[in-house]
Amino acid sequence: MYQEFFGLRELPFELTPNPRYVFLTERHREALSNLQYGLSSHKAVTLLIGEAGTGKTTLLQTVLSSEVCRNIRCVYVNNPALTRDEFVETLARGFGLSNAASTSKATMLAELQTMLEESRALGQSLALIVDEAQALSNALLEEVRLLANMETHSEKLLPLVLTGQPELGDRLRAPELRQFRQRVSLRCEISAFDRSETAAYISNRIRIAGGHAPKIFTREAVIAIYRHSRGIPRVINVLCDNVLVGAFSRGTALVTSDIVTEVCRDFDLGLNAPDPGKGTTPSGGPQPISGSKQAGASVDETRASKPDGQQRSDASLTAPADREAFAESERPRRSWLFRG
Repeated sequence: MYQEFFGLRELPFELTPNPRYVFLTERHREALSNLQYGLSSHKAVTLLIGEAGTGKTTLLQTVLSSEVCRNIRCVYVNNPALTRDEFVETLARGFGLSNAASTSKATMLAELQTMLEESRALGQSLALIVDEAQALSNALLEEVRLLANMETHSEKLLPLVLTGQPELGDRLRAPELRQFRQRVSLRCEISAFDRSETAAYISNRIRIAGGHAPKIFTREAVIAIYRHSRGIPRVINVLCDNVLVGAFSRGTALVTSDIVTEVCRDFDLGLNAPDPGKGTTPSGGPQPISGSKQAGASVDETRASKPDGQQRSDASLTAPADREAFAESERPRRSWLFRG
């Protein structure tokens, strides 16, 4: 819809977990390494924890498409709110077992054990990945634990990866799940972006789609997107997609904070959302952004206080100082758009 208007080859903020658009902070890079190591080294259970929308599924897809895991055949379960019988049927179909295995747990386990041993003898590996694992019942967590017991005298036959929201980690602390918890070989967490990571994330996606972020987003627009999204990638995508539609409908090639505010109002994201990257002043108000010319003044207030002829409600990132800062976000991983 707006690609040509902004000089883009494709839509940059789709919600699909496309590995081409993966953005690796230090935390995401560490999680990626843990997932690759857990699968390639046949660890019993690898656990990935992160809030909704922080990129767990995209990270999984990146792992599965990586060179390290190219010889691993993975069965991927992304809707684990199943009964025990449905779970058995899902595994039987996923691993290509017989029809009898779909209706009998004993048959499924016997056939799966044989398949795993034969595959390993041929130098191939099988793995099971369960996404949204916080939806697993305790009964299914026990079934998953038993799958982790499939092994030879020297190695595990079926490495497992479970990804889920923080409540999954909370549940695993329960005494009745201690046996499962003891089988977790690797555990990693990812979290929301900070402000500079948010700027770099937006710039990275625009660059992959064929554009140049400083020509599309003002500095204040990026700050507003971060503040209202709280650095959650899925929400950033939703906001950015909609603000680009909004700018396109207005016929303006530059996204300003006014457009972000309008979109946030439509999505009921809260127009007075606190900056998640800042604390509060002693009076309880928002902490001023570092680098403003007046103590306690926001960026927009500082710009508004400039002499006549220099006033503007939003600052384009194409100004020399901001262009240099935002250009850092086009380098790998880290942005220095927000100094101080």
